[in-house]
Amino acid sequence: MRAPAAFGLFYRRGVVPFLDTFANLIQPPVRAHRSYTSVLRHLGAFGLFLIAILDSSPVPTFGGADILTAILAARRGEPWYYYAAATTLGSVIGAYLTFRIARTAGSAYLGTKFGKRRVAVILKYFERWGTGALILSALVPLPFPTTAFFAAAGVLKYPLGRFLIVVASARAARYIAIAAIASHYGRHFLQVFRHPGQYAGWLFLIASSVSVLIAAALFVQRRLRAEQG
Repeated sequence: MRAPAAFGLFYRRGVVPFLDTFANLIQPPVRAHRSYTSVLRHLGAFGLFLIAILDSSPVPTFGGADILTAILAARRGEPWYYYAAATTLGSVIGAYLTFRIARTAGSAYLGTKFGKRRVAVILKYFERWGTGALILSALVPLPFPTTAFFAAAGVLKYPLGRFLIVVASARAARYIAIAAIASHYGRHFLQVFRHPGQYAGWLFLIASSVSVLIAAALFVQRRLRAEQG
């Protein structure tokens, strides 16, 4: 059995049932129906660490690591940088696993996970932009195909040491920003909406940063679609 198939089988038959069973054990009976993602939230930084690993693997979490980081940092159970560190560490581990599986399985792995036509475009784009493509994919939030670029780096024999440094730096910047903003504005959330004029500078800076990131993601996606078409 190939490594990617084994990973998917392990996740479906091992991880999900374990987390569902764990939910039934630690939650009251009336809440036993809740999903394992809810358990991860209640587990705090450890749950965040687990979902960050999955988020950087081919398993879709639909922005779960970003959302959970913001929720936990806003609740202030621990300092915001504690959650940022947990997410970054988990994300780097997940990215490393994706990188190693792709390097071992080769381009066939990319084809089965992302489609052959799309893979050809991603590999071409990565060969052209290299580290820049890796930084952007790890830094920009959804809907950027981050995992595809992690796998592409493995297939194209990108240096492992450089890969870990780039991913760790980009992910740290991303999750530090999310956690810090959530922690700061979690307490003042209502005040921001009641008195937006007092926070006009910060709101403008945040909106501008998000707009730049979204514009960059859309530009890259448009280029990928144009080359794919």
